[in-house]
Amino acid sequence: MKIALCKFRLIVPACFLWIAFSLSVAQASLPDFTVLVEQQRGAVVNISTTQSAPSGLPVLPAIPGLEEGDPMYDLFRRFIPGLPETPRLGPEGRSLGSGFIISDDGYILTNAHVIEGADEIVVRLADKREFSASVIGTDPRSDVAVIRIEAQDLPKVTIGDPDRLKVGEWVLAIGSPFGFDQSVTAGIVSAKGRTLPDENFVPFIQTDVAINPGNSGGPLFNLRGEVVGVNSQIYSQTGGFMGLSFAIPIDVAMDIQAQLRSTGKVQRGRIGVAVQELTRSLAESFGLDHADGALVSGVEPDGPAAQAGIEVGDVIVAFDGKKVASSTELPLIVSAGRPGARVVIDVVRGGRNQPIELTLGEWQDAPPSDSRRAAVPAPAANKLGLVLGEPQAPADGLVVLRTEGVAARADLQQGDRIVAIVVAGRQTRLNTLAQFDAIVSDIAPGQTVTLLIGRGEQTSFVSLQAGE
Repeated sequence: MKIALCKFRLIVPACFLWIAFSLSVAQASLPDFTVLVEQQRGAVVNISTTQSAPSGLPVLPAIPGLEEGDPMYDLFRRFIPGLPETPRLGPEGRSLGSGFIISDDGYILTNAHVIEGADEIVVRLADKREFSASVIGTDPRSDVAVIRIEAQDLPKVTIGDPDRLKVGEWVLAIGSPFGFDQSVTAGIVSAKGRTLPDENFVPFIQTDVAINPGNSGGPLFNLRGEVVGVNSQIYSQTGGFMGLSFAIPIDVAMDIQAQLRSTGKVQRGRIGVAVQELTRSLAESFGLDHADGALVSGVEPDGPAAQAGIEVGDVIVAFDGKKVASSTELPLIVSAGRPGARVVIDVVRGGRNQPIELTLGEWQDAPPSDSRRAAVPAPAANKLGLVLGEPQAPADGLVVLRTEGVAARADLQQGDRIVAIVVAGRQTRLNTLAQFDAIVSDIAPGQTVTLLIGRGEQTSFVSLQAGE
């Protein structure tokens, strides 16, 4: 008993020492944000706007229990589309957001949606001074805006390098959620280079920093006190913060603000191709042993890519020396280029690497598509489950009149065009039914076949397995 008691007395103090040591290590590893906040909060501003509109105009979704003046209202308007509309109850609407000073003479960076439609913009500084702001420029595609106040010797932020930012690194946001000025929240970087629907020109930084209505346009800091992003969006199914926040990398935002200040608009490069993700089955169809790159599914006639010789079925693996790992990366890289610049694009064609030089064009909004369909008597379905016809109007490929079996399961639809077929790594453009039938007749049951499908003005590759 004495021996056991002795052991117990020796172990207990050791346990307490270990617990105390562990707690001290944990406390030492947690960041202290106090100095950062004290040094940087003076450059963060609150932005309020007023938009005038005649009474009775149905402009915003109806949200039970929320008034238009509530900052939560703007969150629902931006992130929960499709709600029934209701008239404004008054002649003015107000919104709140954040921003930060990037120069001591009053230039401020924020989100374009914060000042969208504003008739009056009021900026409140950390020292409670208020100024009317003028709009220097906005770029809705990236959600970046530059405004300015008439003031001098203002505190400004230090711009950081998002390329040095690592997943798992601590970051901090300062802003005005729900109008509460100078609120501080912290978290970590969850991912980098995220693309969001309809936002394919910005490689977003994803964080778990608590971002709420009013934080939009505010800065995202690293632990060195440098701004690495502009808080822009959240993902939410409830209207509140759910751990998914997205920030515009500061290098992207600063490039846009420089263009807005110098020319009043933003220029983006384009090459005139449509691309899709390269899956394993598609890669095998094109004779590739990997699924890296962007598969070219469409080439704009007379566009920069067409003039340079890029073809449908090429796999773009590098753009001007930058590796292209997926289809989502290509628009980000291309748009960052300047129209008129000469670049080299590395493609894989027929299993071989091939460099192609071209001159970047300038991005323009695409015109509405014009879908062309044909009415041709339908023959029997072939082993791919397709009933095809030749188009009556000038158009590429063959027209899908009916689908069944594997074609229907692959989501091919009536009115689609079969532009080309890839069998055993060989791609053939299609012009006649006889040509297509001759190729299909040699396909063995269960063999994987890839089709280039045209739908409207868009094209994409689809792989399916031939039936009996």
